[in-house]
Amino acid sequence: MTSRRPLGRRRRLREFAALTVAALVAAVFMPAPADAVTRSQDACHTTGTGMPHGDCGPFHQVFADDFNDQHVPLGAFSSCAGDGDFHCAGLKKYGAVYRQMGAYPRGWYDTANPKNHSNGNDRSFGGEYRADDTTWIAPSAWGDGQLHVRMYRPSSGDNHVSAPVPLGCMNIRYGKFSERWRVHGTLDGFKMAHLHYGDASEVDFPEAGGNFADDPISAFVHDFTKYGTDAGGAKWTTWHTSTYEITPSGVTFYLDGKEIGHVAGNDPDTTPWVLQNESSLSGDYAARGSSVTIDTTWVTCYTYRGTT
Repeated sequence: MTSRRPLGRRRRLREFAALTVAALVAAVFMPAPADAVTRSQDACHTTGTGMPHGDCGPFHQVFADDFNDQHVPLGAFSSCAGDGDFHCAGLKKYGAVYRQMGAYPRGWYDTANPKNHSNGNDRSFGGEYRADDTTWIAPSAWGDGQLHVRMYRPSSGDNHVSAPVPLGCMNIRYGKFSERWRVHGTLDGFKMAHLHYGDASEVDFPEAGGNFADDPISAFVHDFTKYGTDAGGAKWTTWHTSTYEITPSGVTFYLDGKEIGHVAGNDPDTTPWVLQNESSLSGDYAARGSSVTIDTTWVTCYTYRGTT
């Protein structure tokens, strides 16, 4: 295959089906006025929904970006590199953004695309990673900065999808990964799987297993152990803070400050963190002209230092 993305060992559909049936067992904020404040179990045990600052007990904060004071227009996430680099040459004139955020390059195809089919699925239509015409950073109506990804299906050709990469979180084995996001637009035909992947392991959260329209906000672990859980009735279209912690003893998942699952096991891989957004793996295909947008108001990650 001449063009592909580094998916590690993506699960096959039969593994997904088994996890969905057997393991969907369990159930901060972008500053929108209607959001409730929840005491957080993940973001330094603080109240509030803003981006955490500083270390969290055994976790040392190594990267944080709230996208404030940044304005990167559509088109700037261009000429992105692959092969573990992900820097986008089109961002060079945007200073710190070039050093902080990258993306999968144009010419890599998502999991659903027949040019890839890296997990053995049989979908007949998918997407190409096109950060150059789907991804930008701009102030929001609430006054904060946000990273936006607008996936869409054009009148002809593949879906245009995007997988931003926080470059400050590139090579972490044990750590904490947090982001605040929401989804809006046409849910049918698209999904996300924000992941920590490697040759021998994969951790996905948040993930829509097949399709935003049909699936709950879920978490999955593959390869070094098998596990799946979901957040019950939480909606994709409201603001959420999702966090997962990887330590030598296992992986713990939180949504909006509440633990939704834990699995024991020792993740063997030092990997990047990818905010992967892509075409649906089940259910309806995207209709021509349809689009869905993922807004992210902050991301942060930590390395694990052991108990204090």
